[in-house]
Amino acid sequence: MAAPELTHVISDLDRSLASIEAVANLPALRQDIAELETEVAAPDLWDDQDNAQRVTSQLSAKQSELERLEGLRGRLDDAALMLEMAEDEGDADARSDVERELGRLKDEIDALEVRTLLSGDYDPRDALVTIRAEAGGVDAADFAEKLLRMYTRWAERHGYGVEVYDTSYAEEAGLKSATFAVRAPFAYGTLSVEQGTHRLVRISPFDNQGRRQTSFAGVEVLPVTEETDHIDIPEADIRVDVFRSSGPGGQSVNTTDSAVRITHLPTGLVVSCQNEKSQLQNKAAALRVLQSRLLERARLEREKELDALKSGDGNSWGSQMRSYVLHPYQMVKDLRTEHEVGNPDAVFDGEIDGFIDAGIRWRKHTEQAGA
Repeated sequence: MAAPELTHVISDLDRSLASIEAVANLPALRQDIAELETEVAAPDLWDDQDNAQRVTSQLSAKQSELERLEGLRGRLDDAALMLEMAEDEGDADARSDVERELGRLKDEIDALEVRTLLSGDYDPRDALVTIRAEAGGVDAADFAEKLLRMYTRWAERHGYGVEVYDTSYAEEAGLKSATFAVRAPFAYGTLSVEQGTHRLVRISPFDNQGRRQTSFAGVEVLPVTEETDHIDIPEADIRVDVFRSSGPGGQSVNTTDSAVRITHLPTGLVVSCQNEKSQLQNKAAALRVLQSRLLERARLEREKELDALKSGDGNSWGSQMRSYVLHPYQMVKDLRTEHEVGNPDAVFDGEIDGFIDAGIRWRKHTEQAGA
């Protein structure tokens, strides 16, 4: 690629990165980091462990975001300087190095640019994710556990904090359900496109005849509530039951009745938490989950009212959305965006950014087409 073309690429990347920096609001991001660093330095921080974990997770995520943006800006500036030097010295090898670096930068900036498409009211928030085994028996429970690992590995790859609220183990293998929070800027907006039914096709390891099995797991993604949401849950509207925490295969992992199940009587919503150390902590965590579900319920009711005023199908994107095929061939395909890869192992190990980015772009296009 000739020098003028490379200069044009640098200009395009500079504009894209500037747009991303504007959305990220770097001055505000640096201010948030400074305030969180002050909180982390407080000697009594760990007196409230829940708050300490929230603060340290937020600090880590915001620092990672700032470092990533500053790193991209530095590399782009260096590439422009290297190109100028290469042209001055007539160094074709150096120009080739710049071209390769610009290719890498374009991939990384394109991935970050998806953030600019997240403009929903709750998109900047942490995400509350629930995975449930659906049709398919023990294979579905095993699939649910694979999805839990997939999302936690994805979060680890990005340096995001994960807080597990509840895991309900199936009798033979896998999970009946699991609920966890992902602590990161725009975690809800990013993961919300993962909501829906996931489908697994494989030779069942639990079938002694080696038959092919299709199983399903559901993924629900909600925004984590904040104090400003003011969701009032009167004590008279809930029933609190306590029970003993259990591990895989029904094994008891706690000798006290510390696990908590809360039933919201007006709606019938039921949430539970058993992963904290005390009954009070489990109740507080369960109430946070219940608040998120009530918040989402209210949001859906508002959307339903708006959809009634429009023509079309409204938000129908949350149904069956992805197939993971391990037999007779290897493929993971999103049924909405047509994005697919041929390496299911990598996907189950957390490499899902391509699916998420395609989902966000698809949803934005769908929203604009229906407006």
